[in-house]
Amino acid sequence: MIIEKKLIYEKGDKIYEKKITILENEKIQILSNPIAWSILKLISDKPKYTAQIAKELKIYEQSAYYYIKKLISIEAITEIGTDFVHGGTAKLYQSSSPSFGIELPCGEKQLINNGKENAKINISNEPTRTFLTGFINDENFFDGLIIVGSPNPHGIFKTSARDGHYAIHLAFYLGTLCKVPQGFIVKLDEDAKAEKEMTYNNLIVIGGPGTNIVSSELNQYLPIKFNENNYWSGLFDKTGKIYHLDNIGIIAKVKNPFNKSKNIILIAGVRSIGTKSAVIAFTNFGKKMFSKYMGNETEWAAIVQGYDMNSDGKIDYVDIEKVEGI
Repeated sequence: MIIEKKLIYEKGDKIYEKKITILENEKIQILSNPIAWSILKLISDKPKYTAQIAKELKIYEQSAYYYIKKLISIEAITEIGTDFVHGGTAKLYQSSSPSFGIELPCGEKQLINNGKENAKINISNEPTRTFLTGFINDENFFDGLIIVGSPNPHGIFKTSARDGHYAIHLAFYLGTLCKVPQGFIVKLDEDAKAEKEMTYNNLIVIGGPGTNIVSSELNQYLPIKFNENNYWSGLFDKTGKIYHLDNIGIIAKVKNPFNKSKNIILIAGVRSIGTKSAVIAFTNFGKKMFSKYMGNETEWAAIVQGYDMNSDGKIDYVDIEKVEGI
């Protein structure tokens, strides 16, 4: 029985896939013969007949026949037609697969499964899935709530959030990583606090403490914090360095201080444009953002800065300014 799978690999900044045919041990031994392997490579991209193979490899035609028969027996090559040669008909042979291999019964790792059988796997998302450890359960469902600031004046500053719609972009992205459970997974900050959702759930909180009251309660537990005296004046790290530009954002992950079995991710900015920078860093630059996140950190935070590289008035690139994690 022939087993075919997909080989997923990176080349530069792109992701490729190709078919790989898994062979049993006794079959792969035939490919280990240098003549058989040379024949397979020779006809991998263009079909050839036996005499042609023998001539190009400088081997006897009888040897070519012998190894072609062996390769046909393991279904590594197939007859795809005939060619008219010197007044007669010659069979044309070509490789049946672009790659061959053996497989051990271990090491399998699920990367992406969004519930669709024909979904394409994208291994560039794997660092982000590692960062989301705790937020995706064993059945590949998102396990948590997304908390956005209320658009109504609220909190001690009576502010209105202007970055809640960034949750839509984030939610679309999460849908490529895992399945979405039934029920509403987005709540306003004032509802989440009133319903004590902070105690029982994993949370992804969007927006800074000036406009999201859940963020304001979390600020003291972050490794990189907003200035408590003036949330809009900037973020400061453990060395005391202040990051104050409007396009500065933070992505942080900590244990839920109200329930240590749960986790909280904060995606926020000094201003709403900073929150947008952080959301874009999370969704568009995850491989760069989380490449060094190991999955066992108890607290982690990164400062990002967004840029408009093509001068169209929209953030389209981010730099990582600072990372702290333990």
